[in-house]
Formats: sequence, C-alpha cells, structure tokens
Amino acid sequence: MSSRLVAASVQAPPSVTPSSPGSAPESGTASFADLLAAAVQGARQLDEEGVLSLAIPLASRDPMALLPHLEGGHRFRFLWDGAPGLCLAASGKTHSLELSGPRRFELAQRFSAVSLSRLAAPQSCPPLARPRVLLAFSFFDSPLQEGSGVSGVQAVLPRWQLSRQGRHCWLRLQRSLGGGVTARSVAEELWEQARRLEALPGDPEAWSGRDLGPAVAQRSPWQDGYRTAVERGLELVEAGALRKLVLAVRQQLLLDAPLDPLRLLAHLRQRQPGSCRFLWQLADGAALLGASPERLLTVRQGQLRSDALAGTAPIGPAAELLPGSSKDRHEHELVVEAITQVLREAGLDPRRPRHPRLARHGQLVHLHTPITAALAGHQPLALAAALHPTPAVAGLPRREAMAALRSLEPFERGHYAAPIGWIDSEGDAELRVAIRSGSLHGRQLELTAGAGLVQGSVPERELQEVALKLGVLQQQLNLPQEPTPQPLRPAVNH
Repeated sequence: MSSRLVAASVQAPPSVTPSSPGSAPESGTASFADLLAAAVQGARQLDEEGVLSLAIPLASRDPMALLPHLEGGHRFRFLWDGAPGLCLAASGKTHSLELSGPRRFELAQRFSAVSLSRLAAPQSCPPLARPRVLLAFSFFDSPLQEGSGVSGVQAVLPRWQLSRQGRHCWLRLQRSLGGGVTARSVAEELWEQARRLEALPGDPEAWSGRDLGPAVAQRSPWQDGYRTAVERGLELVEAGALRKLVLAVRQQLLLDAPLDPLRLLAHLRQRQPGSCRFLWQLADGAALLGASPERLLTVRQGQLRSDALAGTAPIGPAAELLPGSSKDRHEHELVVEAITQVLREAGLDPRRPRHPRLARHGQLVHLHTPITAALAGHQPLALAAALHPTPAVAGLPRREAMAALRSLEPFERGHYAAPIGWIDSEGDAELRVAIRSGSLHGRQLELTAGAGLVQGSVPERELQEVALKLGVLQQQLNLPQEPTPQPLRPAVNH
C-alpha cells in the first residue's frame, strides 16, 4: 500500500472562538479554524493517494451507545469495550487487508506499519486518540476449504474512530483525498459529526442492558457428537500422542426475532465487567461478539504482558478449591511454561509471579498468572504469531493438537479462540483471545465453548463443563437457558 497517512490532531485553548460552520463542541478545546488549518497543512504533505487523519476532542460520551449514530451507512463496525479502561468504537473502511496463509501475522504487521508509520504529527493527541489498525484473526491460518469460513486475518484502518478513556473522549476521521474530497470537506465532515454526537441528549438508552433478552425458539443438540469427539481425543491423550487437547463444541440457537449485537454487548458489560467486550462485523454478515478474560499480549511503551489463564470453576465452593487442585495447578503451569518458553526463544526475558492468583470473570473463576517482559524492539504481531495458540485453547504439543482439532471438531473454529484487537501509531497494541464468544446473524446465534482433556479426564465431566460454560454465556447474554448440571470438580481450561 503506497498511501501516506498524515495525522493532524487539534487541541486548541479554550479561549479560542470557533468560526464557521457552527459553534464549538461542548469540550471547548478546539475550533473549526484550527481544525481547518491543520487539515490544510496535512494535505500539503500528501501524495495523490494520501489519507488525511483528523481528530477532535468531545465531551465524554459512551462509544458503545454512540456506535449506531457513528456508522452513517458504513459497512463495517467494531467495538473494543475495556471500560473502565479504553473504549473504542469504529466504523467504515479507509484501508483494509484480508488474506489467509502462514504469513498472515507478518503481512498484517506490514500492513499496519505502512498504514500508521507515516504520521505528520503523532504526538499532538493523547494515546487514547491515536489512529489504530483493527485486527481480527482466525484460529487456523486458512479455512479448511478454500472460499469457505473466515479469512486468516482481516485488518482495517477505519474511517471513523471514537475513543474514550476516563472522562476524555476523541473523535477521529480518516479520508483519502481526491475525487471531490478535500482538506476542507474532511474538516467539515468531522466537525459536523462531532456537533451531531454532542447534540444527542446524553448517552442513548437503546443499549442500556436492562431489556429482556429474546426467546430462544430452538437449540441444536450437541452432547452426543461432543461425547464421541471427547472419547476419541482421550484415546490420543491416553496413548501418549498428546499431553493435552482442548476440544470445543458449537451450539446453534434460533432466536424468535433478529437482534442487534449491541444489545448483547450491553448485557455483557453489566455481567462481565472484568473482561474486554468486543464486536467485529463486516458488511451484512455475521457479527463476532464476546467478552474475553484473556489477553494474548498487550504492548505499552515497550513493555509486553501476556496472560496465562487456565483452570476454571464456577463461583462457589468449587472456586474455593481451585487453588488447591493439583490437577488444575498442573494444567495452569503448562500454559505458563509454554508462554515463557516462547518469549525466551524470541530473545525476551519474561518475568512471572511465583504463584497464580484467582481472577473472577462473570460467573466463572480462573487461575491467572500475568507474564511480563521488555519488548526489546520486537514487533507485536511477530510475537503474537509465536504465542498463538497457547495450550489453554489448543493443546500440547501444539502441532499435533492442531491436527487433532481439525479431525475431531466437525466445524470451522473461525474466530473462536483467535486473536482480536488493535495496533496503534506508536506501536502499542492489544490482542485478546476470542473466547466466551458467539456469532450472530439475524436470528441465528452460534455459541462456542471447550474443555481441556488430559490423562484421567472423564467424558461425562467434560460434557458437564461445556454445558456449564454454554449456560453461563447464555445467562450473561440475558437469554433463557437450559438447566445445566454443576460440574463434579473444578473445570479445566477454556
């Protein structure tokens, strides 16, 4: 991609009097005159295929609530809801990449670098407002059959980006110039959109999360097929071909009416406050949504963090027993060792606490060990390629476990348990593992959950674990659920 991206963010003093077209946003920290001057200055630096990136501060608003008002008919939307941390809504495409194959992480890194490295004024806005490339990977490099399933990676430099952290909120617009699109027209488009958003009477209540969920007209049976797959997987584990295998199941739910995924995300915000909620929706296709408790990696100012999250139990007596479960501790340590080994092989010096801590996410509790290291000049997506998939979502050894998943799971994993997130103009990044997730298309909702198989696993208990996770996810989405038996022991992994 030969385009040049110029960022021209505006942070004028409150005393500046705004000029046409209209009054200043409520924040009072920008004027149209300053915005137009920055746009003209940035446009002078562009080639014929250039992209102008302008940003303006807003009064604090909820990006999840404003996403429907931000879209404007664009055929892509994204939500990253880490509130009370970073909350980011985006829509539309300025540049995009979609491909499959073993080099997908490398090519996504290259696309991100070309899109974001040529910034004219990268320090003129706070970190929350930086331009970001948005990323959604699939679990496998490529679909099992060419032309089916989701691509190995989808990357988008969005047209609109609305970000909030704390009480600070910024709106960004990115447009290619030419064909009637000028520096002035981009500045006017951004200014008018900011005025429309701030004129709304508070955050809209459409996604309050208080409304009741739809009725479920039909659920697909999954127990018999999963039991057969578990038995075959355990044969591989008991024979020593695998040390561990994380088998997933997919359940199809038919709702009584079509549903906007933002309604489900509003419920997840209330019931999964410790997780990061996410939405990825292309065109009129299925919407990937969920609330991930697990970060594959986060990069902030040259420091990397990855989470080992393995060992799961429902809230209650089973959760209290989790730290003392030798089996769960062993399974957790396998994930910790795998992540630290990958980072060491990449030349990093990972650090970890001696003992795992308990982390609650909704109605489930996990053993959690954060692992940190100095980035030392490594590219985030190169490390993501080395880390994905961890033993928490695939198994050990990795290559043999991936082959077993292909043969035993009768569906494409797609985005399930794959990295989703973003990388910004300063190289900071965050990728979550897309677990506790589903895919919504009109009335069709697909939910996916899995359990880890090791020596000594009992098929009936693994079915109970998966039933618990599917039930918890439906509960968090505010959907009526089937009765699920409590597991006989603390659950293992995802």
